[in-house]
Amino acid sequence: MTAILLEASRLGKDSRWTLLSGVVMPDHVHLLVKISSTTGLAGAVRLFKGRLTPVLRTAGLRWEPAYFDHRLRPNEDRLPVFIYIYLNPYRAKLLIPGQVWTGYFCNQNDWIWFEALTNQACPFPEWLA
Repeated sequence: MTAILLEASRLGKDSRWTLLSGVVMPDHVHLLVKISSTTGLAGAVRLFKGRLTPVLRTAGLRWEPAYFDHRLRPNEDRLPVFIYIYLNPYRAKLLIPGQVWTGYFCNQNDWIWFEALTNQACPFPEWLA
């Protein structure tokens, strides 16, 4: 697991958020998290970026000054978000169907239902059309 996903998971252990799904791409990251009521989104993102800044600097990288967020309402279907995150490396043509992206994470509770919707942990060809 990449340093980025490890840190995202660590924030869960610190009760800042619960990482539901995530993917690390060569130039960006997508995370689906459940934010703790005590930290809030801005605080959690500040901690996440702050903890990873030294790692990025060693690779000659830096964070962009802003981020994009979208809040899911309690009655919104999470499935489209899980699929979007999951398919990101395939749609970017970083690997072919049948290969597994090592920079993808899905927490164990969600993987139980989400994996059952995949083609043996890979996307169905019609998902990539």
